[in-house]
Amino acid sequence: MIEIPLLKIIVAFLAISVRITGLLLFAPFFGSMSVSPQIKAGLVVAFSVLLYPIASRRLMTLDLGHWPAVVVGELLIGAAMGIATNLVFDAVQMAGQVLSIQMGFSLATLLDPQTQADSTVVAMFHQTIAMLIFLRMDVHLWLLEAIGRSFELLPPGAMHLTAAFTMLAVRAGGEVFVLGLQMAAPVFSATLLTDFALGLLGRASPNMPLMLLGPPVKMLLGLAVLFAALKYWPAMLANFFESSMNLSNHLLLVAR
Repeated sequence: MIEIPLLKIIVAFLAISVRITGLLLFAPFFGSMSVSPQIKAGLVVAFSVLLYPIASRRLMTLDLGHWPAVVVGELLIGAAMGIATNLVFDAVQMAGQVLSIQMGFSLATLLDPQTQADSTVVAMFHQTIAMLIFLRMDVHLWLLEAIGRSFELLPPGAMHLTAAFTMLAVRAGGEVFVLGLQMAAPVFSATLLTDFALGLLGRASPNMPLMLLGPPVKMLLGLAVLFAALKYWPAMLANFFESSMNLSNHLLLVAR
C-alpha cells in the first residue's frame, strides 16, 4: 500500500506559497494595485504547484514551534526579491517627480493605476515607459526564474536575518536616489542651465519679461531633452534591472 505523506506535502506547499506571496505582493507588474487579489491568489497557487517538485526536496525538517519564524522568513525573502526590482520603478518615479518641478508640471497630477495615488504627469510618463520596457525585456519572467532558483540557493527554513542582510537592504534603498538622479540628469541639467541663462539675461536686460518667458522655455526645452533621452532608456533600464536581479541573488547569499 502506498502511503502519501500528506503532512509533508502541506508543509512544503505552505513554505513555497509564502515566499511566492511575498514576491507577488511587492514585485513590479505582479504587485500592481490594478491586479485583483483573486488573480494574485491564483498565481500563488499555480506557481507553488509548479515549484513544488524542486523546492520540496530541499525542505528542512522543522519542528512545529519553528513555523512562525519560518513563515516570517519566507515572506521576507520573497518581499526582498520583489522590492529589489521595484527599486528601479521607485527611482523612475522619483526622477519624474523632480523633473515635474523643474519643468513646471508639478500641479498637473493624475491617479497612478500602479499605486492608486496621485502622481505628476511626468512621473506617470516615466512609469509607463519603464513598465513597457520591463515587459518588453521579459523581466517579469526573470523574476519567476529567480524565485525558482532561490529555493536552490536558500532552501525553505534556512533564512537567517544577518547583519549583512540588513546593511545590504539599507544600502539598496539608498540606490533609489542614485538611479533617480541618473535618469533625471539630462533634463535636470538642461533646465538648470536654462535658469542660469535666464538669470544672466535678467541682469543684462532688466526690462525683459522673464517671468513670462521663463516657464514656457524651460517646459519646451525639458520636453525636447526628455524625448531625445528616450533613445537611451532601454539600455539604461536594462542595466538597472540586471543590477536589481544581482541584488536579489546577493540578498539570498547573505541570508544563509
